[in-house]
Amino acid sequence: MPVPPVSSRVVAPEEVVQLVTRAERLLSRRLREVLDEQGRSPDEWRVLCILADGAGHPMTEIAELAFLPPGTLTKLVDHLVDENLVYRRIDPIDRRRIRAYMTPRGRTTHDRVTRAVRAAWDQLPMGCEERGHLADLLRLLVGALDGAPAPRR
Repeated sequence: MPVPPVSSRVVAPEEVVQLVTRAERLLSRRLREVLDEQGRSPDEWRVLCILADGAGHPMTEIAELAFLPPGTLTKLVDHLVDENLVYRRIDPIDRRRIRAYMTPRGRTTHDRVTRAVRAAWDQLPMGCEERGHLADLLRLLVGALDGAPAPRR
């Protein structure tokens, strides 16, 4: 599928919001279907993806990256610990902090689930170039919004 030409028309903010919201909801629905087949939730998969780098991460960082309130993350990580997918350790540098790490079983689970998610993604009628273009545009939007000043009241 070729990349559509760059539009020179003015796009209303409400159209962009509508499109981004619809895309997010459709993507979330499809992701939930794939993850349900794998016996995992989107939040569990997000946490495993964050921990997949093997570095271990502070719980506050995981909460922020996974878009979860701290209390919800704690319960989720408790569940992942009970399943032997994740373990916690005191941060060696700042002993007041707890870091979470992925276990070997967690690595196997993450790899299996991620393969299923990527297979579903590959079934979308979009080529590699379009996906890259989409990711670039979304990064641009996130960067613009993240650095935008708060609206005045």
